[in-house]
Amino acid sequence: MSAADRAYDHVKQRLLAGDYADGELLSEGAIAEQLGVSRTPVREALLQLQSEHLLTLYPKRGALVTPISAREISDLFDVRMLVERHAIQLADPAAVVPELERVVARQRELLAADDRPGFAVADRDFHRAWVAAAGNEILLDLYDRLRDRQHRVVAATVAADASRAHEILAEHVRIVIALRAGDRAAAERALVEHLDVARMHSGGATRRQPASSSASRSLR
Repeated sequence: MSAADRAYDHVKQRLLAGDYADGELLSEGAIAEQLGVSRTPVREALLQLQSEHLLTLYPKRGALVTPISAREISDLFDVRMLVERHAIQLADPAAVVPELERVVARQRELLAADDRPGFAVADRDFHRAWVAAAGNEILLDLYDRLRDRQHRVVAATVAADASRAHEILAEHVRIVIALRAGDRAAAERALVEHLDVARMHSGGATRRQPASSSASRSLR
């Protein structure tokens, strides 16, 4: 692994884990010293992270951790609602339920260990499961592009309120129960409720899209 790759992985992992606060100014020199590398690969890594909208670089000052705005959170949930509702109707319950049950079991273990960063990773895996099972590679590619934003929002939410992680787990279980019973309509209702509650907790309620809107139906 190159020095630039090491710097990229180091900073990105800490960003996604919430170790760097929104609005925090990161020092290129301090990161280089931590990793025992020169400033050049660190600068390359920070430029890459800026292209991913995770940092904003200010010459001779440092790299600012780009806060996620309420508008961006709302936009994220709008897209997730469209993609996930469509995908959960296409996914074969018999194929996806075992994977969902595995992730739920993992989330229980992570909660017991109070590993909230790990819980946020598992949350992403849970939702991705039925998008992958829908069998549409373009849709999955689109969804995967939301990965880092989705992770940051969930990680920040559960870091701020441990009880929310337990609520998320209960909401996941309701989705699994509906899918296990082969009731796609109930699974979709549980998913919509789950995403609506997640939106409210994450502070992205300013542009809530009604579940019955034509946009939500456009992928049907």
